[in-house]
Amino acid sequence: MQPSRDIARLIDIMAALRDPETGCAWDVRQDFASIAPYTIEEAHEVADAIARGDLEDLREELGDLLLQVVFHARIAEEQGGFDFGGVVEAITEKLIRRHPHVFGDVDSRDPEAIKRIWETIKQSEKAGRRARRGDDAPGLLDDVPGSLPALMHADTLTRRAAKVGFDWPDSAQVMAKVEEERAEVAQAMASGDKAAISEEIGDLLFAVTNLARHHGIDPEAALRATNVKFMRRFRAIEATLGKAGRSLEEADLAEMEAAWQAAKRVEKA
Repeated sequence: MQPSRDIARLIDIMAALRDPETGCAWDVRQDFASIAPYTIEEAHEVADAIARGDLEDLREELGDLLLQVVFHARIAEEQGGFDFGGVVEAITEKLIRRHPHVFGDVDSRDPEAIKRIWETIKQSEKAGRRARRGDDAPGLLDDVPGSLPALMHADTLTRRAAKVGFDWPDSAQVMAKVEEERAEVAQAMASGDKAAISEEIGDLLFAVTNLARHHGIDPEAALRATNVKFMRRFRAIEATLGKAGRSLEEADLAEMEAAWQAAKRVEKA
């Protein structure tokens, strides 16, 4: 079997991999739950390639993410649920339905009006799904996916609550809450109660997430940028020690801190 630009070839390859008789034993054993973590991982790797501005990596990572969609669709097809074509049909229907200003008779170019139309249609879709399933109307936060990364989950929860007025009136009050939570972390540390420390650190992180939202900052992206900065400066420590013929294991904290501060000065300069 040869590679191809045609999506049909990818679907055929996945079918071959899932063949109980001639396929790959690992692929055959998988189900929705077992590959879900890989789906999440691939989405993060797409985001990482974008953050690094690496188009070649992005092309490859998008392919890996597409494979996850094809994988899930194949399992569903084997169970008599839906196939890849059904996935494509569902999203094309949704895009057409949610863009009446492009594909329908709604005449609007105002971004805020378009956003309101989008939200109204989304709420109508959710109501339709609940009716189909026979579900009761959910609480405001019930349909926020718990599988989101924790910072993103907290940000989504607070944004949803803020829409109905449950929010701090300004960022100064959020900052005061951050300071309050920081003090409570210190109290918990003094008590030595690990469960209390964990709870208070969670509260502090939640408050900081709120602070980021009030300033229009994506907390997940902010922390990711800090992670990259930490890695860059730590590599500088390794390089500095390497030039001196020393390893990380041989160096003491003072040496590493000096190299860290030197890296900071270089960046600022």
